[in-house]
Amino acid sequence: MPSFQTRDGTRIRYKHVGEGRPVIFIHGWPLSGDSWDPVMMKFAEAGFKAIAYDRRGFGRSDHAASGYDYDTFSDDLADLMKELGLDSDVGLVGFSMGGGEIARYLSRHQGKGVSRVALVSSVVPFMKKTDDNPDGVPQSTLDEMTEGMKKDFRAFFTDFFKDFYGDGWVTDKVSDEEKQWAWMTTMMSAQWATLKSAGAFANTDFRPDLASFNVPTLVIHGTKDKTVPIDATGRQVAEKVSGSTLIEYDGEPHAVFATQTDRLASDLLEFMQR
Repeated sequence: MPSFQTRDGTRIRYKHVGEGRPVIFIHGWPLSGDSWDPVMMKFAEAGFKAIAYDRRGFGRSDHAASGYDYDTFSDDLADLMKELGLDSDVGLVGFSMGGGEIARYLSRHQGKGVSRVALVSSVVPFMKKTDDNPDGVPQSTLDEMTEGMKKDFRAFFTDFFKDFYGDGWVTDKVSDEEKQWAWMTTMMSAQWATLKSAGAFANTDFRPDLASFNVPTLVIHGTKDKTVPIDATGRQVAEKVSGSTLIEYDGEPHAVFATQTDRLASDLLEFMQR
């Protein structure tokens, strides 16, 4: 697999399929770029160059000792674009914490080279519940997650993926094999990176970054997302980013890349092809 070296010496693994206009897919916590494979293949078949990378500390990228903050994450994205010579008409798609990379790239790097962006089940603009963000996730829930990961890292994620994928009382939305893949992929990550990244996406307030969304913006979010509540995130972006488009997936959980793969790919393609 190809890789590149970031400005602080971390080696990041990436891949691409297809040829044409570039679209970069940014994965969520605690997975890897491989989570985007089914959607990337549909983009390649439609005449795009689909690119994905493993965030530092995850997948096959270096388990760096530091850099688990959104300034560094956005710098890593900028370094990838420089490595691949992508300086114009680039589409960005970010799932979950990957939406934060997009928000910070648009503000910190002035959106260089980017022509449109899509936020999927994204943590933007602010995930944590505060007095001025009443629909967010309570601090107590975030603390419980941290303690669960520290107590038994492997057992924690067995339970975590049930809400992530929307397990139901009668039937589940994805196969056991999909959840096994997610668990195994998570075990490839550094526990340090997983904990630090969780702190980053829970505590980073992207509301000041919204002013930098000056390109066409698509927001896709499941209405039954228990991991990243839509009221605090997707609906807020739709309200505050002028000209943005919100598509709500009724009854869907967080992991729409797996529960609604075909629909997601179709909606993203339609948006990128405009």
